[in-house]
Amino acid sequence: MTGAAATSAERGREVRQALLSAATGLIAERGWSAVSTRMLAERAGVGAGLVHYHFSSLRALLTEAALDAMRGLADGLTELLDRARTPEEALDAMLGALDAYDGQDPTSMLFTEAYLAAARDEGLRDGIDALMRGVREEFAAWLDRHGVAGPEETAAVLAAAVDGVMLHRTFTPGLASAAVGPVLRRLLVRDGAREEEEEAQ
Repeated sequence: MTGAAATSAERGREVRQALLSAATGLIAERGWSAVSTRMLAERAGVGAGLVHYHFSSLRALLTEAALDAMRGLADGLTELLDRARTPEEALDAMLGALDAYDGQDPTSMLFTEAYLAAARDEGLRDGIDALMRGVREEFAAWLDRHGVAGPEETAAVLAAAVDGVMLHRTFTPGLASAAVGPVLRRLLVRDGAREEEEEAQ
């Protein structure tokens, strides 16, 4: 690749990233259905024609922006699990991380808007489903290694509960980890046989 081509490709990546960043902010601020091509281009500081040059449609751009943001939080789960020594510690870390979001912050608003849009957008719904399925599978495998009974079901319920806590903070700001942690900890039932085996080692 020549210097000019490399510069052009780099500029293209910068414009694409600027559009995704603008979309993430605007979804949270204005709402999914209120974001327009012109609005995105102005926020990103590019010509409106570049929106459809880099993305097949406005919907495709919004979908990618939302999924990228969600994927960033999902990646954080891996880091939390790597540091946790017990299921209780992992759950406390997950809920503690959520305390940074009060329900009115940009990330919370982005999630709320994306979930609402997914109810009518099959592509977005499939993208969120695939992402959440990956999260549940990773969490279930980790719980299984740590002797939690019914790891798949437990991971599914805990993931839904943690997700729900984030969404409900829009209406109930006081729904902090200290309030929900003790309740969710009751789901972390150890498999008796494996627990006895671990204690004997």
